Amino acid sequence: MIYFVEDDNSIRELVLYTLNNAGYEAKGFERPSLFWAAMAEETPRLILLDIMLPEEDGLSILKRLRMSAQTSKIPIMMLTAKGSEYDKVIGLDYGADDYVPKPFGMMELIARVKALLRRAAAVDSEKDCRIGKLFLSPSKHMVKVDGQEVSLTLKEFEMLSLLAENQGIVFTRDQILTRIWGYAFDGESRTVDVHIRSLRQKLGDCGRLIETVRGIGYKIGEDADEKQDF
Repeated sequence: MIYFVEDDNSIRELVLYTLNNAGYEAKGFERPSLFWAAMAEETPRLILLDIMLPEEDGLSILKRLRMSAQTSKIPIMMLTAKGSEYDKVIGLDYGADDYVPKPFGMMELIARVKALLRRAAAVDSEKDCRIGKLFLSPSKHMVKVDGQEVSLTLKEFEMLSLLAENQGIVFTRDQILTRIWGYAFDGESRTVDVHIRSLRQKLGDCGRLIETVRGIGYKIGEDADEKQDF
């Protein structure tokens, strides 16, 4: 099930029609209160959010979803008329997994939906690993630091998994964008920096495992404790 929160009736109906025709089951909500009522009954696989909404704006909804253990790992895509780089960074900083500015094409939207759902499902097939005090379990979508669980968004988790599974290998920002987002995210390497900063903050002492290679990108260093697979 895909949930779409959008107060513009024409946009909401078009997106729902497109998603249903593409084989997805989708429900639309013109007000946040209706969305929250539906969330109490069923947890969707993916949420599409507009920012400018009555009752409660999309960024507030996004923050609430990321703060709850029950909904923190749901992939969330922002669909909004606010298309400036600043607005994108704010949305991504709050935990959005993708950001699509209006107007957008329906074929592009479906491609991004497929890519986001595919990446979320692919996480389950990866192995658990440990680097020092950092433990990752892709199948459980779990990260622990010194035994304490840490809540990450899907994109944060994917980036950490990519670096951890390739310990010592440097990834450029463009490579990370391609591997995690599946396409060049409007060429904005700032997106990667935002997620790295958030990751470091959430990982606490283990955040320093993620090294900045000046002028190139990021890696988890070879001088970290030896990685173990289970």
